Amino acid sequence: MTKKNNLFANLKSDFASGLVVFLVALPLCLGIAMASGAPLFSGIIAGVVGGIVVGYLSKSHISVSGPAAGLTAIVLTAITDLGAFDIFLTAVFIAGLIQLALGFIKAGSISNYFPTNVIEGMLAGIGIIIILKQLPHAFGYDSDFEGDQAFAQTDGSNSFSALFNIVDYIQLGSIVITIVSMIILIAWTKVSFLKKMKLVPGALIAVIIGVVLNEFFIVSGSSLAIQKEHLVSLPVPTSLEEFKQIIVTPNFSGVTNPKVWIVALTIAIVASIETLLCIEAADRMDVYKRYTDTNVELKAQGIGNIVSSLIGGLPMTSVVVRSSANNNAGAKSKMSTIIHGILLLISVLTIPTILNKIPLATLAAILLLVGYKLANPATFKHFWQNGKYQFVPFIATLLAVVFLDLLKGVALGILISIIFILKGNLKRAYSFRKQEYADGDVIHIDLAQEVSFLNKAAIKTTLNDIPENSQVIINAQDTVYIAHDVLDLIKEFKKIRAKEENIKVKLVGFKKAYDLTNTGEEEKHIFVEHNQTIKKS
Repeated sequence: MTKKNNLFANLKSDFASGLVVFLVALPLCLGIAMASGAPLFSGIIAGVVGGIVVGYLSKSHISVSGPAAGLTAIVLTAITDLGAFDIFLTAVFIAGLIQLALGFIKAGSISNYFPTNVIEGMLAGIGIIIILKQLPHAFGYDSDFEGDQAFAQTDGSNSFSALFNIVDYIQLGSIVITIVSMIILIAWTKVSFLKKMKLVPGALIAVIIGVVLNEFFIVSGSSLAIQKEHLVSLPVPTSLEEFKQIIVTPNFSGVTNPKVWIVALTIAIVASIETLLCIEAADRMDVYKRYTDTNVELKAQGIGNIVSSLIGGLPMTSVVVRSSANNNAGAKSKMSTIIHGILLLISVLTIPTILNKIPLATLAAILLLVGYKLANPATFKHFWQNGKYQFVPFIATLLAVVFLDLLKGVALGILISIIFILKGNLKRAYSFRKQEYADGDVIHIDLAQEVSFLNKAAIKTTLNDIPENSQVIINAQDTVYIAHDVLDLIKEFKKIRAKEENIKVKLVGFKKAYDLTNTGEEEKHIFVEHNQTIKKS
């Protein structure tokens, strides 16, 4: 377990995991910036701020923030509509202020109502997306940008059709490097003496070997050599003047533009919801089962977006892919997140040329293992064994995340979970002593502690199924509240149908408050009077 207030308590493991996250985050930051129609360095800036600023302020131990694929469509549309990137940055600044306000009003508490099976379905869905999206890169087909999570791709294909297109674009060098990288990564988790080398993560060795192999292919003139378009592509400033042009500041004249406020509100809401979902997921992944203060997280994200906007960065959220890579690499505290941000900053300023030698195939191998761990078959088996009420929301969330998007998938999963809760609530309104009816049976119906209008339909069906010439005992001894709708239903059954069909009805425990012989205003008065008596007692 980590020591609470000492960021350096687990520096050995946190540095190694931060290094892995840096390797994963670098191409994702660039890819998301490219897909968003923003300057490439805006993605790196958001990654740096997400790592250092949000990482320091957050209470999450393994969550990693940065530019998110879920915001690309919003950012692309916003930059186009607003007409300038600097005006868009004003919207990001305002979005950060809104998130800060949401943190102060404790809006983060909504995350407590995300069902576990829905969160697990979201994680498994993202795992499948990673696998589908990284397989083409593993074979040398790099038409889709790194970090894309959409089923429909910008080139007109989709996640499935892209797999079939691999055949026409196979790069043997990429396949060789992917296989070598996978062997190294798996060996680092299986071979005992390699597992002990925690300071040197397998991902780093895989990247180094991938670079060395490709350089050898190039020098030797081999047909296996991987060309520039299949490598990391980081902009390389050649002068201080070029570097200064990278930093774009917000144009605050856009504050008076209503479109800026609409974009800001959209980013704030979507980024906050995605962050809360990812924080819940990160807490689920955390081997120490530590819980994050989500209200503090919203404040941290708000400050992060404010800082990012002031220096030309994209909006950010907590991101599952990076958080999962961080967890899998053995992170023990948020120091790993901070380290990843520092490494991003140092590397893009000092060694961009070296970074541009990294094959995308090596990074694909790293991400394929991340995807497998998120979509582990054991998770499917677990929810299947727990029954349909757990499995259906899980699998529905997973499929919707893959084919639609993260937010729609989670919304569908929560909706199905609510339907199941309501259905279960209907069944729990009462219990039977006997379920098979025959003429002359004595049927016991024991009402629950609270019987609401939601239980009306189930009780109505039950009373309707009671055969003629039966004896019914309806027991409300443990009940402290019955909705008027249900009271009326029982009253009508006793006064009308029971008399017509010779059904003997005995009411137990209803007392004066549930005196079904009363009618109109008198009944209301007694019901209210009894409720007040219950509250006093």
